[in-house]
Amino acid sequence: MLLKGKVAAISGAASARGIGLATARLFADHGASVAILDIDEKAAHAAAATLPATGQAQSHFAAGCDVTGRASCEAAAQAVLGRFGQLDILINNAGITQPVKIMEIDAASWERILDVNLRGVLNLSQAFIPHFRSRRAGAIACMSSVSAQRGGGIFGGPHYSAAKAGVLGLAKAMARELGPDGIRVNCVTPGLIQTDITGGMLTDEMKVEIAKGIPLGRLGTAEDVAGIYLFLASDLSQYVTGAVIDVNGGMLIHG
Repeated sequence: MLLKGKVAAISGAASARGIGLATARLFADHGASVAILDIDEKAAHAAAATLPATGQAQSHFAAGCDVTGRASCEAAAQAVLGRFGQLDILINNAGITQPVKIMEIDAASWERILDVNLRGVLNLSQAFIPHFRSRRAGAIACMSSVSAQRGGGIFGGPHYSAAKAGVLGLAKAMARELGPDGIRVNCVTPGLIQTDITGGMLTDEMKVEIAKGIPLGRLGTAEDVAGIYLFLASDLSQYVTGAVIDVNGGMLIHG
């Protein structure tokens, strides 16, 4: 029970096969009360209803949240704090991708990918940081990608790589600034994980070819990433901040 008595908010956690919901389930298994935040409010409530009970009076919660809008993030934060009175863990998990080449990126696509993947981290973090500061405690974990480290070449386009590289820089700067307030900020960089983010465009043949370049011989699962989020959310990582943890089966091994 690594998170007993803790409250966690997870963005982009309504997808049935997504990393966010897998993380929510694992956190609940470890005793946390979980707030699922998602742009699809109906799906968020449905997802929250599937989480295992923790035995607490107010186990889980769901709210609509468009991470690209500061007002939406502020409203979601107020709803979460109004329900639980505290937040201990924020998982900036929401993200989208688009498999295009550099010359195919138009202004609308650039803004959409950067808004969700990068601006969303800033917006939701800013919504909860004052609360974390008031308690002089908090753990924030952000979703980046191996694409940011190796310059793409997996599934998302160059704008996706740019957004996820931005998440790394933003999270490290946040870790440096917020450390004196007792707030830890870290990143995970998954490789190719079998979720619905690719919109069904990743064929079985593509999976086989990609797996050939992975030392562990397989694509990742949502649960693989959830386990790292659990580590970063728990006291097992209480002296870890500004870190980037690879979850890619050895796809990228670097110094």
